[in-house]
Amino acid sequence: MKFFNLPDLGEGIPEADIVKWHIQEGDSVTEDQIIVSVETAKAIVDVPSPATGVVAKLYGQSGDTIMTGAPLLEFVCDQEDAGTVVGQLATATHDDSSDDDFFIGTPPDSGKAPAAAARGNISDLAAKLGVSIDPKGVGRDSIRHSYPLENPEPLKGVRKHMARTMAQSHAEVVPVTLFDDVDIEHWPKGTDITVRLIQAITIACKEEPALNAWFDETVMSREVFTSVNLGLAVDSDDGLFVPVIKDAEKRDADSLRDSINYFRKAVKERSLPQSEMQGGTITLSNFGVFAGQFATPIVVPPMVCIIGVGRLRTRVVNENGQIENHRILPISLTFDHRVVTGGEATRFLHCMLEALSH
Repeated sequence: MKFFNLPDLGEGIPEADIVKWHIQEGDSVTEDQIIVSVETAKAIVDVPSPATGVVAKLYGQSGDTIMTGAPLLEFVCDQEDAGTVVGQLATATHDDSSDDDFFIGTPPDSGKAPAAAARGNISDLAAKLGVSIDPKGVGRDSIRHSYPLENPEPLKGVRKHMARTMAQSHAEVVPVTLFDDVDIEHWPKGTDITVRLIQAITIACKEEPALNAWFDETVMSREVFTSVNLGLAVDSDDGLFVPVIKDAEKRDADSLRDSINYFRKAVKERSLPQSEMQGGTITLSNFGVFAGQFATPIVVPPMVCIIGVGRLRTRVVNENGQIENHRILPISLTFDHRVVTGGEATRFLHCMLEALSH
């Protein structure tokens, strides 16, 4: 008998949810045959068989969560192996996804400190025991209450990752939100609003780069970037995705629109590569396409700023002594006040509004 453990599916992902088995117990499989589809926090992945053999036992059913390195299936095969595990496994200790790579602003191939890895192991154990541990852990009640749900629906994949990421943000970030309006009545008919917003953000990043940055609280250090890697929040039935438009400041309007269309299509088809959701330095959430004028968007570490755009509305204004109806676009800017000063944030917002007013 040989055991095939769930391999590392990339970038230290600690777990995956079984979406569908493509085989059954007793089936004969060949090497590289797709045996199961699993969902990680970033994508649906088809896992191939590492060897030819007969399936003896499947570990888990559709909807179950399997930790990286845990048994996925057991089968009989002719291949000799020095150990009991077939397939490539991660050699490093994996931490909890609350400390894992982010959808938003994740540095590629970032290493984790031993303390972070240890915290992840404790978090994994706490999750299995049904308790929640405060990441700060000092001077607070570290165990949260459990509520008796009549029909519990476990969060999977993207939604589960989103829940953990939002909890991390709530625990770490000191958020402040600024609100303002911009009159866009002068814009030509058919102007691409999202593209104009991205262009305004890149201009503001050049004038006030402190908001286009990452912050590491463990060493109390920030890194300010010249390139604008803009995370674009995209809603889907499966949860929130934030693909990243790399070097947005170098793109023209057509290139930006092409990227937006590509990302929306890829999110809908769940074909977006993990590499396209890393490295964001600042984020745009255009929630106004659905509803809402102002919001307090969530800053996800290591980034320090997110811009939210609300629903376009009309407002009565005094234009050169004449009463007119103008189109007004509401803007919400949330920043991490541990790193960004109020002056830096207001200058950034002012520059962005000026760019949109022209």
